[in-house]
Amino acid sequence: MSQLKISSLQELAEYEGKEMGVSDYHTITQEQISKFADATLDHQWIHLDAERAKTETPFGATIAHGYLTVSLLPYLWHQIASIENLKMQVNYEIESLRFNQAVTVNSDVRLRAKLLSVKDLRGIAKARLEVTLEIKDSKKPAFTGIITFLYHFEG
Repeated sequence: MSQLKISSLQELAEYEGKEMGVSDYHTITQEQISKFADATLDHQWIHLDAERAKTETPFGATIAHGYLTVSLLPYLWHQIASIENLKMQVNYEIESLRFNQAVTVNSDVRLRAKLLSVKDLRGIAKARLEVTLEIKDSKKPAFTGIITFLYHFEG
C-alpha cells in the first residue's frame, strides 16, 4: 500500500470525488476487545465471554464493540493518507454510520476511503469521506458511513 502525502488544501481538493485508497489489514484481538471494554466500561458478555459467545450467539465467538471498530478510523485513515503541514486536525462529524456486520475476534479489517468533498472554510479544509470498514473474506462490511475532518493547514 502506498500512502498519499498531502500538505495543502489545494492538494487535498485534487482527490475530490475519488477513492483515496485502502489501508492495510488490522487484526482485532481479544486483548484489544478486552482493553476497549475496560476503557469504555462496556463489559457486555458478547465481547468478553468466549465460551458463552460460542454457544449463545449466532457469531460463534466474541465480537468487537461497534465503537471499537469506529475508533480505528484515524489509525487506518493515516495508513491511506498522510496529511502534513498541519496546525491541527479535528474530528468534526460522523453521519450515516451503519453497522452492517459484527466483527468476530481475530478478524482482519481494513478501511476503504473516498473523498466526497472538500470545502474551504476561510483556510480550514472541511473534508467529507465515505468510509467502509471491510472484513477479510466477508461480502458485508463491518460498517459504512461518512466522516468529516477539519484540517487547519499551516500558512
